[in-house]
Amino acid sequence: MRIRITNGVFIYELEEYFMSFLIDEKSRIIEMAWEDRTPFEAIEHQFKLKEPEVIKFMRLCLTPRSFRLWRQRVSGRATKHVKLRSKDVTRGYCPTQYKQR
Repeated sequence: MRIRITNGVFIYELEEYFMSFLIDEKSRIIEMAWEDRTPFEAIEHQFKLKEPEVIKFMRLCLTPRSFRLWRQRVSGRATKHVKLRSKDVTRGYCPTQYKQR
């Protein structure tokens, strides 16, 4: 059990909270975090995880290499934050992403 404090919250409490999600929910959080057009605010709205908590969640769930790749991908990406997005972006996915084939 870890007892180091981060922002006033014990790390083991965060880990227990993250592990309380169902497998489907964990998978969806990871999927939303990887998607370029899904903002962190959408993850917060649906799962009550703020951006720093999503980062900790991803660090816990991904391999170290995958986590580094993900961080490189989302760092500085304007579409991951609603306030930084262009007004032209009105949806959270690519128009061809959910087309029926």
